[in-house]
Amino acid sequence: MKRLLELLGLLALAQGVLGLAHAFTGRPVGVVRRLGFLDGYEVYASVALLVAAGALFAAAESRGRQGRG
Repeated sequence: MKRLLELLGLLALAQGVLGLAHAFTGRPVGVVRRLGFLDGYEVYASVALLVAAGALFAAAESRGRQGRG
C-alpha cells in the first residue's frame, strides 16, 4: 500500500509541475491542459495536484511507520 501511495504521489507531483509549466510557458505538456472542463483553471488544478501529492506522500510515510511497530 505504501508503494501505491508513493506512486500516486509521484504522478500527482509530476502532473502538477507539468501543469504549471504549461500555464507559465505555454508548452503543451501535462494532462491538466487536456481536460476541457478545467479551461481557465489550469493553475488552480496544478496547485491542487501538488497539494494532493504532498498528502499522498504523508500518507505513505504514515503507512511506513505503522508497519515498523
